Amino acid sequence: QVQLVESGGGLVQTGGSLRLSCAVSGRTLNNLVMAWFRQAPGEEREFVGAITYGGGSTSYVDLVKGRFTISRDNAQNTVYLQMNGLKPEDSAVYYCAARRYIIVRNAGGYDYWGQGTQVTVSS
Repeated sequence: QVQLVESGGGLVQTGGSLRLSCAVSGRTLNNLVMAWFRQAPGEEREFVGAITYGGGSTSYVDLVKGRFTISRDNAQNTVYLQMNGLKPEDSAVYYCAARRYIIVRNAGGYDYWGQGTQVTVSS
C-alpha cells in the first residue's frame, strides 16, 4: 500500500505561483511513477504531468508546458508541482497519484491517490 498526502494549495492571483507537495509513504516506494491530476467542478479529472522514479523522464499536458514543473526528492519521499504563471483556468482540486514503472496519462491507470488540495486563481 502507498499513502499520498497533498499540501500547498491556496488562493493566488493571476500570474502568481504556488508549489504543491505530495508526501509519499508505504511499504515500498521503489519504481513509483508520480503524477499530478486536476479536476475542476463539472469536469473530468485531467492529467497535468508525471515523473518517473529516477526523475529521468517527465511528461506534461500541453496546457501547462513551460509553466509547471514536476520534481521529486526520493530521500524525502516527496513530489512537488511548481506552478508559475497561474491562470484562472488552472483553478481546480489537484491530486497526487502513483503507479509502478511507466507514465500513463489516464486516471484509471493509477493505483494510489491522495485526497486533493484546492488551487484557486483569481482574475
